Amino acid sequence: MEIYFDTCVYCRPFGDQTQNRIKKETAAFVNVLKLGEMGIVTIVSSDVLNLRRIKGYGSSKG
Repeated sequence: MEIYFDTCVYCRPFGDQTQNRIKKETAAFVNVLKLGEMGIVTIVSSDVLNLRRIKGYGSSKG
């Protein structure tokens, strides 16, 4: 199974973890990443998302 994460999902662990919803979403994201590391799922990405990460999109660098 291939799973695509949007940019906001990658940023979720940096959100306000005192909010229950954000904490649950972060836990789910981490669990899916673990499934990817185990080879159970394949995490796919887009060229645009990769470019944003390389250029530091949303940071003072980009």
